[in-house]
Amino acid sequence: MVDPARRICVIGDELVAGSGDPKALGWVGRVAARTPLEPLPHVLTLAVPHETTTALSARWQAETALRLGPPPAEGQHHLVVGLGRADLDAGLSLARSRLNLANILDVADSQRLSTFVVGPPPSARLDADRQAELSAAFADVAARRRVPYVETYAPLARHEQWLADLASGDGSTPGQAGYGLMAWLVLHTGWHRWLGLPDDAV
Repeated sequence: MVDPARRICVIGDELVAGSGDPKALGWVGRVAARTPLEPLPHVLTLAVPHETTTALSARWQAETALRLGPPPAEGQHHLVVGLGRADLDAGLSLARSRLNLANILDVADSQRLSTFVVGPPPSARLDADRQAELSAAFADVAARRRVPYVETYAPLARHEQWLADLASGDGSTPGQAGYGLMAWLVLHTGWHRWLGLPDDAV
């Protein structure tokens, strides 16, 4: 029997796993709970902590292939790319970060995967200008390919609740409030439209 439920693979680092969230939901769980699809989709999170885009681009195909299986009917397979800031810690150039994301999106397109990108949120441990540049670079790569991109850095860089959440933790991963803010940004930046749902579904 063919399972009619959509499969949504979410690839990324500890942020897509919801590390630091006492409710263990992260932004992915909160977004999934507010996504009114019937039947309920299979939301499959594939996270590796502190992973660069170089490492992500090397592993994502094999791992998602195990979860997605052969191509189904049009519109049933989805890929969410949750980007972190490990490229900055690793000293990757902006050009390399751009190329890595471009490769992921181009291969996903060739496999007829509908793709959605969530940019890296602010960290208290990294230089603000470098973080802003990285997010802008990722946004440009997605825009050139007409892939939806959620900008999380700019809206949260000076957000009091986000900053307080970081300060109460390790300075990198948020807690319950911070993940709630990320989920709100995702839900209000084309998520429902991407899935073919009305924008007023939120």
